[in-house]
Amino acid sequence: MFEKSLQHSAPVSFSERLANSPAFSDMFRDGMALVEETAGYLDGPGRKEAKLLDRTAALAYATESMRLTTRLMQLASWLLLHRAVREGEMSLAQANKEKHKVKFAGGEKLESHLMELLPERLQNLIARANDLQTKVRRFDATLHNAAQTEHSPVVSPVSHQLGLLRAAFEQSAH
Repeated sequence: MFEKSLQHSAPVSFSERLANSPAFSDMFRDGMALVEETAGYLDGPGRKEAKLLDRTAALAYATESMRLTTRLMQLASWLLLHRAVREGEMSLAQANKEKHKVKFAGGEKLESHLMELLPERLQNLIARANDLQTKVRRFDATLHNAAQTEHSPVVSPVSHQLGLLRAAFEQSAH
């Protein structure tokens, strides 16, 4: 009975399992919480802290808060897109097409002596957003590379060699 059920079942999709995994759920929850926390900080305490900074530090604050906001918007877009996959609202193939519209912020970093001028809480939010971006990029590469591999036809090395031999014999016959 067990063997029969194995014969008729479709292979398990690693990418679908990954999209529905607790790891994705945790990353989604943490990422969206970071977006909310950052928005609250920048609209409240961060605004007050920025007014106390000297000109150089205030410019660094403005630059980094814009970068942080942009990075988090991109990460939130990616997370929401892949939540739609998890909830069956779109396929992974559709998400793969759509995800190219989400451009992750580059690796621009503020010089360390300027970063030190920023309020500690902003520095912490920046570090956490960078960590989240690293996790999302890794997850994205794993998820979409697995999906491409799952949908690519597997060519047997023996079949490939037989094809080469067949082609060689057909060529010599002419």
